[in-house]
Amino acid sequence: MKFDNPEDILQLTPLWEGERYPNGRPKVSEGLLRRMRKITLEEAWGPLWNRGYTNQFEGEFKIIHPAKTMVGRAVTAVMVPKRPDLHDTLLSYGHEQEGRKGFFNQWVIDSLEEDDVVVVDMYDKIYQGTYVGGNLSTAISTRTQRGGAVIWGGIRDNQQVVEIENINVYYRGSDPTAIADCTMISMNGPTRIGRAVCLPGDVVLGTPAGVIFIPPHLAELTVVRAEKSQVRDVFGFIRLKEGVYTTAQIDASWNTALWQDFIHWFESASEAAEYRHLEWSEELEEARKLEGSGPSNDVRL
Repeated sequence: MKFDNPEDILQLTPLWEGERYPNGRPKVSEGLLRRMRKITLEEAWGPLWNRGYTNQFEGEFKIIHPAKTMVGRAVTAVMVPKRPDLHDTLLSYGHEQEGRKGFFNQWVIDSLEEDDVVVVDMYDKIYQGTYVGGNLSTAISTRTQRGGAVIWGGIRDNQQVVEIENINVYYRGSDPTAIADCTMISMNGPTRIGRAVCLPGDVVLGTPAGVIFIPPHLAELTVVRAEKSQVRDVFGFIRLKEGVYTTAQIDASWNTALWQDFIHWFESASEAAEYRHLEWSEELEEARKLEGSGPSNDVRL
């Protein structure tokens, strides 16, 4: 076996057609990550759930900065309880064959890039399961700039880690002991975090409610659906305050007339300015089909 094996990563992520890191890990664009930071957990959850991705969320965490959103690209690892022969074989292999330094957790953190998030199955081990402390969290901060860690296990040095403002850490518990009696069996492979599954290159969205792992090939669709929901809500709030529509009309499927009103508003309203990269022809066409009407030329898309 190899740690961080490009052939394995390519095999695991065949639906991603965009840029990749040299090791094959999908590299969702920085612009898309920036847009992802503005969406809510529920907005991200909906498009995934509706496409059969029903095991992407886990909420049973403690959070270093509970009010902050974390977004980044997943770098994954799986740890298991120590078995001496397995432990010695894999540690020696990493040191001698792959030139890695230190303990298993350091190998992962030494590989991080900007906007990465460490995602580790520490099998819910807290005592001697502290994957990071003050030093390694500082290294994560330096390497990722805006990333962080999701650890199904423990951390230590909480009073130091909480002072690191530019990253976030999701974890199960804390303990003063150092990491021990565990072995890494996978780096950048499939990783289970509670009841969720994460693959290398997934977009990690951490919110006050928990963490959701978004497959890279669905990241753009997820953001676009979320942004469309947001701007439609803005329009709906405005029209409800004006008394133009009822809540039943806003909450139901929109007819062609309502869509025309929305699109005219969307093209000129200051409240919609940050969303003007969005396109609405699909939604308008669907409304026309539902009404059984022909095409109209009075709306610019």
